[in-house]
Amino acid sequence: MNLKQLSKQLSLSQTTVSRALNGYPEVREATRKRVADEAARLGYRPNAHARRLATGRSHAIGFVFPSDRSVMIDPLFSDFVAGAAEVYALQGFETLLHAGGHEDEMAVYRRFAEDGAVDGVVVQAPHVNDPRVALLNDLQIPYIVHGRLDSSENDYSWLDIDNGGAFQKATKLLTDLGHTRIALLNGPENLTYALHRRKGYEAALAERNLHAATPYMFSGVLTEENGYREAKRVLQLPNRPTALLISSMMMVSGAIRACNELGLAIGKQVSLIGHDDGLPFMNAEGLVPSLTTTTSSIRDAGSRVAELLLERIECPASPLAGELWNVDLIVRGSTGPAPR
Repeated sequence: MNLKQLSKQLSLSQTTVSRALNGYPEVREATRKRVADEAARLGYRPNAHARRLATGRSHAIGFVFPSDRSVMIDPLFSDFVAGAAEVYALQGFETLLHAGGHEDEMAVYRRFAEDGAVDGVVVQAPHVNDPRVALLNDLQIPYIVHGRLDSSENDYSWLDIDNGGAFQKATKLLTDLGHTRIALLNGPENLTYALHRRKGYEAALAERNLHAATPYMFSGVLTEENGYREAKRVLQLPNRPTALLISSMMMVSGAIRACNELGLAIGKQVSLIGHDDGLPFMNAEGLVPSLTTTTSSIRDAGSRVAELLLERIECPASPLAGELWNVDLIVRGSTGPAPR
C-alpha cells in the first residue's frame, strides 16, 4: 500500500491524505480521523520525513554509548533498551542507538541538537563527575538519567533504584546471621550505582562496629569471569570471608563455579547474596540452592524511563521527574548462619 493507492481508496487527493496523516492543522478533524482509521486498517505508515516536517519532531529517542564490546553484549543494557523501545514504539517513536568512542559522546549530543535528530535522549550509567547533564541542560534537549549523579543537585530528571539501601539491607541480613567477614564483589565504582552499593555495605558494617577490609572488596566489570576469579581469590585468603555480596547475576554465576571448585557448600560454609535485575534467562530461584537476592527489574525500569521522557517531551515546562524505586530483599537458600 502506497500513498497513491490509499488516496484512491479514500477518494481524496494525495496532498490531503499526506497532510491528514502528518498532523497539518488545516485538515478537518473528521477527515483526519477517517484517513487515520483507513491507513491503520490497510497497514499504511506515513513517510517519516514528511511527518518530521509537519510536526517539527524527529519522533526518535537517542541512546549514546561507547563502542565497547562489553557494553554492546551486556544483557542488562539490552533488557533495559527492550523495555524502553516497546513504550516508544507504541507512541510512534523510533529508538536510535549511537555507538561511538566515549571521547566523542559529548560531540554526539551537540550534533543531535544541531540536526534535530532526536526529540530526547536517555543518559545511561552516570558516573562520578559526569559532565553530560550540564551539557544537555545547555543544549536544551529533553533527557532523563537512568541512575543519579553523585552530587546533591536536583536539576535533571532521573529514575533510579535504591542501590545503597538495598546493599545495606543485604549486609544487615548477613550480620544478623552472625557473619563478620563479608566480601563485596561490586561493579566499577566510578559509576554511581556501584558507589552507592559500596556505601550501603559499609554503613551496615559500621552499625555492627565492623570495618570493610580492602582484601575482601573488588570493583570491576560485571562478568562471569570476574565473579569466578575474585570469589576464588577471596575464598582462599587465610582468614577467608564467610559471605559474599555480589552486584550481578553474571558475577554470581562465576562465584558459584568458584565455590564448587573449592568444595564449599553454599548456604552452609559460605553464604551468597546477588543483585537480580530480573533477566529471564538467569533465574535466582532455579539455582541450587536458590539464591538470596536484592531484586528489581531492569526491563521495568526501561519502560518507566521511556514514559517519563515522553511526558517531558510533551510538556517541557512540567516539574522535573525523580523516582527512587525500592528494592526487594528476597531470602532463599543461599544464605545461612555463619559457620563456626
